[in-house]
Amino acid sequence: MDLRRYPGFRAMTLLCLVILYTPLIVITVYSFNASTSITTWGGFSWRWYADVFTGPEAPRFRAAAWNSLTIALIAATTATLIATAAAVAMVRGGRFRGKSATFTLINLPLMVPEIVIAVATLIFFSMIGLTTGYLTILIAHITFCIPFAYLPIAARLQGIEATYEQAARDLYATRAQAFRLILLPLMMPGVISGYLLAFIISLDDFIITNFVKGAGMETLPTAIFGSVKQGIKPNIMAISTMMLAVSVLLVTLSYFVNRAGQKTRA
Repeated sequence: MDLRRYPGFRAMTLLCLVILYTPLIVITVYSFNASTSITTWGGFSWRWYADVFTGPEAPRFRAAAWNSLTIALIAATTATLIATAAAVAMVRGGRFRGKSATFTLINLPLMVPEIVIAVATLIFFSMIGLTTGYLTILIAHITFCIPFAYLPIAARLQGIEATYEQAARDLYATRAQAFRLILLPLMMPGVISGYLLAFIISLDDFIITNFVKGAGMETLPTAIFGSVKQGIKPNIMAISTMMLAVSVLLVTLSYFVNRAGQKTRA
């Protein structure tokens, strides 16, 4: 069944692409605008990119970017380790009581609205008396990054036949050796894809971060939001374009890693 042959499919596809990508194109183009106006084109210039690094708001954005980067690295690493263990248990663990409930619990953050997770997380931290700040952001990011890392890892693991591990065990390998020398290298494209996806989700998150960050603590998305409340300025467009470029780069890298893994398996 070829969906492209259905009446109106191309028109609807083009409409969705225009709605999704026109604002991104506009932001990218006007980030190179020499004028201080965000609506009037004043010529091509790198002025606002230089302002991001050397302008009056540069220290604030630099600190926020550092917070975002370190949180994303730690959260993605931790979430990927947990997701890898969960994927091995779910896919290779056979049948066990509560397996369906465990699968639902792992993927729950994908189904629940982000605003609900943000409010629930804030209430939980308040109940246990944990002061909001860097640590609460990190815990929240690790939690909601787990399902994003889990999905590509589990999908990759489901495509690996158990005969590889059985052959290793027949050759007197221990379970740990079979996992480290056989299963983990075969899983690695999915692990890398899950890590990159978790990293970019953490780096770009705003809603949950805004609820649990506390006073005086900023990540790059919340710093951008704080500047936008005072008025949209061209340097905000430059920062947004750089974040978009990083996101596109990581998503593209994840795609090619998965594709290379599929070719290797074939």
